[in-house]
Amino acid sequence: MRPPSGLPPRAWLVVGLLWFVGGCNYLVRIMITTMHGSVVEAFPMSEAHFGLLSSSFLWVYGLLSPFAGYLSDRFSRSRVILVSMIGWSTVTWLTAYARNFEELIAMRALLGVFEACYLPAALALITDYHRGPTRAFAVGVHMTGIMVGSALGGLGGWLAEHRSWHYAFSLVGGAGVVYGVLLIFVLRDHPREAAGGGHEPPGHPRFFPAIRSLFGNGSFILALVYWGLLGIVPWAMSGWMPVYLKEHFNLAQGVAGFSSTGFSYFPGIAGLLIGGAWSDRWSRSNPRACLYVPAIGLALSAPGILLAAHTGTLGFALAGLVVFGATTAFTSSTMMPILCLVSSPRYRATGYGVLNAVANVVAGLTNYAGGALRDAHIDIVRIFELAAAAEIVCAALVLFLRPRAAT
Repeated sequence: MRPPSGLPPRAWLVVGLLWFVGGCNYLVRIMITTMHGSVVEAFPMSEAHFGLLSSSFLWVYGLLSPFAGYLSDRFSRSRVILVSMIGWSTVTWLTAYARNFEELIAMRALLGVFEACYLPAALALITDYHRGPTRAFAVGVHMTGIMVGSALGGLGGWLAEHRSWHYAFSLVGGAGVVYGVLLIFVLRDHPREAAGGGHEPPGHPRFFPAIRSLFGNGSFILALVYWGLLGIVPWAMSGWMPVYLKEHFNLAQGVAGFSSTGFSYFPGIAGLLIGGAWSDRWSRSNPRACLYVPAIGLALSAPGILLAAHTGTLGFALAGLVVFGATTAFTSSTMMPILCLVSSPRYRATGYGVLNAVANVVAGLTNYAGGALRDAHIDIVRIFELAAAAEIVCAALVLFLRPRAAT
């Protein structure tokens, strides 16, 4: 029996379970950026090499994302999620035992292998359960977990400062393994998807036909350009804003890390919920609502980035981060609903994997460029200006998307 809302059983339970998984996913990928001083002290390296630690993760993560998304269309989404989480948590724990830069970067690359499988599978599983007017809000609720995990990335800098960087990785990695094992007993696929039901042709999807189907769709290609350009923004901010605040306002490493993540990601929680609920409500009268909402958010977010990067007052910089975090979040709660409008449900996770691939390759180049700029003694503010410009372009691009059908 379905609950009165018309949703299948466990629909919100799945969102709640994945909320913690998403938080762990982003915590372990971002925490290294907030322990800059401790890592550079342990393994002396140039700024470009420090940027490469994040870039290597992003490039591996991005390049594997299309295939990782396909795995979620081909096999059980819940099992892909479980293997992914236990895998990345184990790698995080092993990172604590890295003895040199080469081993550290190898662990970051391996982290990208396991994390690549999560987001396409998680968002596809959520949209399996939420097919109607709760879709964007459900995605938004899940993404708040990612925001909390990102905001808690400052925990890495704080633990590294007060204990050691080894302790930070072993603590977070061990906790992730325990939660992943517990999920084995409670996380399940949507019953109709598990039974092979739905409105799609019978048989398992194949990788290359899925890619051909996606790239034969002009709206999907435009969505790919939009999401790829947006890849500049989060890693320009999370990768280099902690360093910027530390150096420009003479903050301690832990304070700078928590300030950069907390003042952008915690407001992002409100932004995700507002953006998702607004999109769902507006979509009842206008099917293009999930396109208008992120465009409005990006137009408001770009000035926030510029304020944070150009003010000489810490309070104004933090206010800019609040505006940036709250309004950029509109894009995260609406991207999967947009994909649902422009692509086949049969290839939904594969499509998100392709989007992730381009966004993360761009993000990796952005993060490495930030380190190269610092080595060349060019103001890191230039990378923040690039992020703001990318948001303005994306605000225009998303308005040209043409939804095919609501699914």
